[in-house]
Amino acid sequence: MNVHSSLDLIPKAGPQRAYGSARLAVKPVNGRTRIATLYQEGCAKIRLPETDSPLLEAVMINTSGGLTGGDEMHWQFEVADDCRAQVTTQACERIYKASAGVADVATVLKVKNQASLAWLPQETILFEASALNRTLVVDLAQSSRALIVEPVVFGRKAMGEDVQNCTFRDRWRIHRNGKLIHAEDFLIGPDAGSMLGRPALIGGMRTMATILLLDADAERYLDKSRKIIGTKGGASFWSGKLLARLIDGDAYLLRKRLVPLIELLNEKAGVPKVWSI
Repeated sequence: MNVHSSLDLIPKAGPQRAYGSARLAVKPVNGRTRIATLYQEGCAKIRLPETDSPLLEAVMINTSGGLTGGDEMHWQFEVADDCRAQVTTQACERIYKASAGVADVATVLKVKNQASLAWLPQETILFEASALNRTLVVDLAQSSRALIVEPVVFGRKAMGEDVQNCTFRDRWRIHRNGKLIHAEDFLIGPDAGSMLGRPALIGGMRTMATILLLDADAERYLDKSRKIIGTKGGASFWSGKLLARLIDGDAYLLRKRLVPLIELLNEKAGVPKVWSI
């Protein structure tokens, strides 16, 4: 006869994982953009700083302090007709070493007619042995405008961080009136160090940023964008899309060009104030 301790019947707990989910919808109120609905769960929080602007600014916060393997974050933002909003993060999102699994971040953006949305998160920092799977789905109405910015840092130069092994998958799907108008799939790793050194990728640089402006009139920004970007990157316009890519040796140098580029493309709203905190 086998005798078991009561402790033997308790399942062994694995490492605690972070989970967060948040949704925000906005509506027009007397010529200003204001909250329609707000939901937040787990470590995903949304804060709305008070401003005198008719534009609404939302700040995403991950209260877990960073992500590692097995963590999940889900974000959704909907901008109603005739509204203007921009979404940013309180700080850089840090992707730490993953002992098992992959951090998963999924974002859905919906922008209605005569509305605009600027998606302006601060840098995502990938650490050695990190693993991140990120998806971005954007649904635009015919007369909407969207600015999408995603900067990424592969280890911080000032901290002496050298990323040789990590996995990063980034998938974008953007639709207008239900039709796919832009798709991107970026995958690097696990041997990220040697891949990042290739001239066809970022040539040994540590940082990169993708900027996509979806606006029928976006071509008027092309020449000024190229002057700001300089030789470390490039920009093109076609089919109502201005697409720019920047690379640089560290996050500070990248921001010196990324900030004026956002100020150019984000109409009068400029760069979110939390970027300077």
